[in-house]
Amino acid sequence: MKSGFHAVLSAVLLSAATAPRAPAQVPPPSQAQAALQQALQQQPGLGDVLRSRIRESGLSADQIRTRLRASGYPATLLDSYLGEAAAGAAPTPGSQELAAIQALGLPPITGEIVSLDTGLVRTVGGPPSGVFGVDVFQRTTTQFLPLLSGPVPPDYQLGPGDNLVLILTGEVEVAYSLQVTREGFILIPEVGQVHVANLTLDQLRDVLYPRLGRVYSGVRRVNPTTRFDVTVANVRANQVYVVGEVAQPGAYQISSLGTVLTALYAGGGVTERANMRRIEVQRLGKTVATLDLYDYLLQGDTRSDIRLETGDVVFVPVHGTRVQVRGAVIRPAIYELKAGETLADLIESAGGFRPEAARERIKIHRVLPPAERGMQATARVAIDVPLPGAAAPRFALEDGDVLQVDALADAADEYVVAITGMVQQAGRYPWRPGMTLRDLMLLARGPRIGADLREAEIAKLPADRSLGQLATTVRVPLDSSYLIDRDSADRYVGVPGVAFRAAGTVPDVPLEPFDNVLIFRQPDFELQRTVTITGEVRYPGTYALQAKDDRLADLVQRAGGLTPRSYPEGIGFVRSLANAGRVNIDLMRALRDATSRDNVILQPGDEITIPEYQPSVKVVGAVNSPGSVLYRRGAGLGYYLSAAGGFNRVADKGHVSVRFANGEVRTKGGKFLFFGGGAPSPGPGSEVFVPSRDPNEAKTDMVAVFGSIAQILASSIAIIVVLRR
Repeated sequence: MKSGFHAVLSAVLLSAATAPRAPAQVPPPSQAQAALQQALQQQPGLGDVLRSRIRESGLSADQIRTRLRASGYPATLLDSYLGEAAAGAAPTPGSQELAAIQALGLPPITGEIVSLDTGLVRTVGGPPSGVFGVDVFQRTTTQFLPLLSGPVPPDYQLGPGDNLVLILTGEVEVAYSLQVTREGFILIPEVGQVHVANLTLDQLRDVLYPRLGRVYSGVRRVNPTTRFDVTVANVRANQVYVVGEVAQPGAYQISSLGTVLTALYAGGGVTERANMRRIEVQRLGKTVATLDLYDYLLQGDTRSDIRLETGDVVFVPVHGTRVQVRGAVIRPAIYELKAGETLADLIESAGGFRPEAARERIKIHRVLPPAERGMQATARVAIDVPLPGAAAPRFALEDGDVLQVDALADAADEYVVAITGMVQQAGRYPWRPGMTLRDLMLLARGPRIGADLREAEIAKLPADRSLGQLATTVRVPLDSSYLIDRDSADRYVGVPGVAFRAAGTVPDVPLEPFDNVLIFRQPDFELQRTVTITGEVRYPGTYALQAKDDRLADLVQRAGGLTPRSYPEGIGFVRSLANAGRVNIDLMRALRDATSRDNVILQPGDEITIPEYQPSVKVVGAVNSPGSVLYRRGAGLGYYLSAAGGFNRVADKGHVSVRFANGEVRTKGGKFLFFGGGAPSPGPGSEVFVPSRDPNEAKTDMVAVFGSIAQILASSIAIIVVLRR
């Protein structure tokens, strides 16, 4: 059913659009219509498409019913798709509904039908064709439905099968659907036959003025009281033949507005063997026109695309001279040449050269004709065609030629120069004749901060390698013109450092292929080193070191010294260099003795914090009353633990730790037997932490311990007694 659905639909819609209609009478369904209706039932989405098409038209329900009645359809045929009646799922339309939508002056719904999953769309499988233009016509359907509705151009000539609509308004309100008969007449009620064949709409209006005026007195050119308008509702369908090198040769019904391109699309496009430069249109046994598809494909020119008539034959012959273009062109493909076209025309058809194309010459691979072949091994030749001025010459081509347009060689094979050192973008750059060091510096985006522009070193390829030389080096002078940045007065600017020569005082330095330029760094140049000091100093902040041997005491002095609220013993000193971390410093010793080891040399990124004096010690963790205890000079750890209520039942008494104000942490030693370890003494601002025991940790069996000790003592006494005897 699906394979024949499109042909059935085409036939039914065509007959519905072109058959004469009487008011309120629709042609009886045929066998083809029954087959179509069965196929339509398998497309439930068509109802929603039809409803959307009517809603987007802007026509009211009354206007739709009036037009249907004037075209010979029941006025209520499309009520299921209108207004409130259209609520819910739309029913699947039949062949009558699909044909009737053209009576409303709307585009046919056939495009939506073929877009559904009906198997009607021909899938172009496989890789794209290598012949230029073939794929353009293959994106179509296996069957082509005629487009019978829509506006017509002013030069359209009426003929048998056209459907006209005549509307009179004013003293008379009436609309007629008029079919052009085989003899070229239309029959207007109360007016009679009017011959319209080969007339344009403007010519027909001139004919209708006197004919209508005889019946309707208000129809006149001056001060009319009854006006009329005549339009083409549906155009006739022409049967044309598409033969030759097309995908689906045969007879096709296309719109009378259809052209040669319409017929080619209907036939599924051309094959790879087609001649696309000379497609013939034959009418009554004579060739009336030829079409060059390259005008359409390359320029969008359709002036030679003539309108077809019934009985016309579109013939696509086998191709003529073909040449393949490969490589660095915009559109590599196989192209067909007309007589007299040359290499220049071929490159133009291929879109021209790509930017990376090597335009000095083109290689052409050619198969010699049989008369010129010595033997099969020498039947193929390669021709080198120079391109003077980088333009393709008028070089004659032959059938089967293959053009190879090479791209530029990689960096590995081209002339380059290199620049390294103190530049923004070091690297390799293409060399060109006349290139100077200043040009290379511009390509490298100029020098970096701290570059030494007094001179540069250039390493060149040696002229003599007999002694194993790899390069010869030369020093060349530079000046401030190599600085790219300028101030508002257009003067070259740079960071402070060594003095540069004034701009323009040294000549340009020419470069040769494969020169390697080194831009030096200023001796001992570096940007400022900074350290940070915060807390209880008079002027906290970030300071730049004045020398590489600046020390801690120097920084404290520059920061205005310590405040009366400072606690020097709690100094925090963190060094980020090499991830050193916290460093223990005795600040008071560093301030008293500049030669002491605590007066360290500062490094970039050092952070110094001088805390405020805190006359308390904080006790936290597994104690009965956590909190702060006033500092007491000389008091030990036990004093602060007792002031915090002592250990609670889960305290780990052997691992109490003290964190001092400078960040140092000390832990109380454990016990061995009955002998206690040393305990740190907290200072001002310290924090005492008592951890909790691990509930899963095994408890010591003291009975077993004492038993073991007793056995050891007894054994020791026995040994001593024996030795004394």
